[in-house]
Amino acid sequence: MALTIMAGTDREQTLLTDGPAIILVEPQLGENIGMVARAMANFGLSELRLVNPRDGWPSEKARAAASRADHVIDNVAVFDDLASAIADLNFVFATTARQRDNFKPVRGPVEAGRALRSRFLVGEKTGILFGRERFGLFNEEVGLADEIVTFPVNPAFASLNIAQAVLLMAYEWMKSGLEHETDTAFASPEMRPAPKEYLVGFLTHLEDALSARGYFRPAPKKPKMIDNLRAVLTRPGFTEAEIKVLRGVVASLDYFSPKEPRGAGYPERKARADRKAGAGRGDHD
Repeated sequence: MALTIMAGTDREQTLLTDGPAIILVEPQLGENIGMVARAMANFGLSELRLVNPRDGWPSEKARAAASRADHVIDNVAVFDDLASAIADLNFVFATTARQRDNFKPVRGPVEAGRALRSRFLVGEKTGILFGRERFGLFNEEVGLADEIVTFPVNPAFASLNIAQAVLLMAYEWMKSGLEHETDTAFASPEMRPAPKEYLVGFLTHLEDALSARGYFRPAPKKPKMIDNLRAVLTRPGFTEAEIKVLRGVVASLDYFSPKEPRGAGYPERKARADRKAGAGRGDHD
């Protein structure tokens, strides 16, 4: 399912609301529940189930911490026990940082996200269990799940905040649905290298400006210094727009020199520098 909402001021965006249910077992703090809702909304999940929340429900602290993930908060379902919370689900993962004495398969988050996606695509209802903030899930609660998911964390500091754990799994769920797992929310602009005439013009302009300021000293080393400059500045593959920016910078060196005050002849020097810069200083479009 997907909803259409207004994002920002004037742009409509599709709000993703499919995916596995997130089940929090005896969560203690409303703020944590709210941050879980926010993490879910970030990555397209919306079904939050609470098992016997310590401070009851609804919770204004949770709503405040959810940062406008109201579609998650408004549809929270509360259950008295875990068995009731997962009764309608076909497949359930239990998250844990501790090794358990059982025979359940153990997966990492990437593999678990893909497994959840494949089950979702064939119409199965799935869920992910998260335990209490202080000590996680009891063994008998893990026993109600089909498989275990655990995170590759620092073994000496393995405990995650519950919202962090939910965010990791929600991210893997979202990533598993992308055409390519390296896709991003938006792309960088096309950066085509400028034709060489632009680059050569810039290098000539820079060398003239540096020569005027006495940069190439001693004179016998000038050819090698120019070679080094060209080697450095031809490496990045500058675009036309970037070269315009650089020529504007170099043009500012032509406005005045250390030996000549800005006053006398300044307008003429500035006009000459602007002509060298082509589009002129500040033309960045």
